[in-house]
Amino acid sequence: MSSRPIFGRLPSRRGILAAGVALGSAGRLLPARAALAAETVTFEGLYKSFGVLGLEFSDRIVALKDRAVRIEGYMAPPLKPESDFFVLTREPLAICPFCQSDADWPLDIVVVYLRGVSPLVSAGSRVAVSGRLELGSFTDGKTGFVSQLRVVDAAYGTA
Repeated sequence: MSSRPIFGRLPSRRGILAAGVALGSAGRLLPARAALAAETVTFEGLYKSFGVLGLEFSDRIVALKDRAVRIEGYMAPPLKPESDFFVLTREPLAICPFCQSDADWPLDIVVVYLRGVSPLVSAGSRVAVSGRLELGSFTDGKTGFVSQLRVVDAAYGTA
């Protein structure tokens, strides 16, 4: 099996599982056992509460900190055609959700940091992401973007 990144249309999740492989770094394919170790999470299960005192991650998400997770959502409009990160959203977006402060962190986005630079799919495409879950406020040194929740060392494919 080639370790070259996948360009153009990525395989569907069903096609990946049928072939016995899982997505690895920057769109590379890995054995399916790598995907089986990841816990599936949803946008609905990320937070326990959100109010005037701020947000509180759900107990399950706190328990999954630094563990392998899988989540499906939509790729927000990227800043450039190839990147080592993107924003995953619950619903398709037309504008970048990062134009907000830490205090205004939207509940329905997750920042995804890929293992390497990869071509990104069209904005609004539904994707499945696998990687390691990080929690807590983080400011990206390159972009200045602030995030509360991230999937790092990630890979993705169409859902």
